[in-house]
Amino acid sequence: MPYNLESPNTLLEAIDPANMERWYVRETVQVESEAVRHILHHVAGHLTEFVQWPQRAVLLWDGCDRRPPAGKKQKYHSYPESISKLAKAQKITLDSRPNGPARAAFMFAGGVRPERFGSTNASTMHHVYSGKFPYIEHDATTHAVKLRNHFTQSAGVVATHPVADALCDEYPFFAWLLRYEAFRRFGYDPDGVFSSRQDALGFAAGHECEIVFCGPQD
Repeated sequence: MPYNLESPNTLLEAIDPANMERWYVRETVQVESEAVRHILHHVAGHLTEFVQWPQRAVLLWDGCDRRPPAGKKQKYHSYPESISKLAKAQKITLDSRPNGPARAAFMFAGGVRPERFGSTNASTMHHVYSGKFPYIEHDATTHAVKLRNHFTQSAGVVATHPVADALCDEYPFFAWLLRYEAFRRFGYDPDGVFSSRQDALGFAAGHECEIVFCGPQD
């Protein structure tokens, strides 16, 4: 599956954790439309109405990613028996489709997917580290779905209202607002933007996550 990760725009300034609201408002000045800026301000000011986070940092399946096998357009998953047993015990439905393991990680970590108003589907699951919008002076950013130690990391997976899901892909400052929130909640910082040191799973010193299953290493 191809990914369009290029963007003509990026952040104007470094994130200011001491005053996120001011930083965010200053970033939105690059958006010409006053009506769109109003939406961006409103969603950010009522973030919990648009974005649902898991309760804990859980790496469900260290070794699983969403890279399709050679010659295939998508990757479908067969879960390890240990994960299947835990899912049955916790009444979590496992989905073999490409993003199924990430959704499962969110549920294992206590996440709740709100129902949609105009669809029978639940809220969209979104990886906050999507491979798009590198930080200032960074050449790249973590693309979670391609990485076996990030794809099923609940600290980087959120359930989004369709409006918020669209903003994540359109505006670098909104994407980085969620990435900062992942750090604030869980210490998750795979790009090394908010902390000086990170472990192999992308967590700052003093933070860690639960690993449910670790597959064989390549």
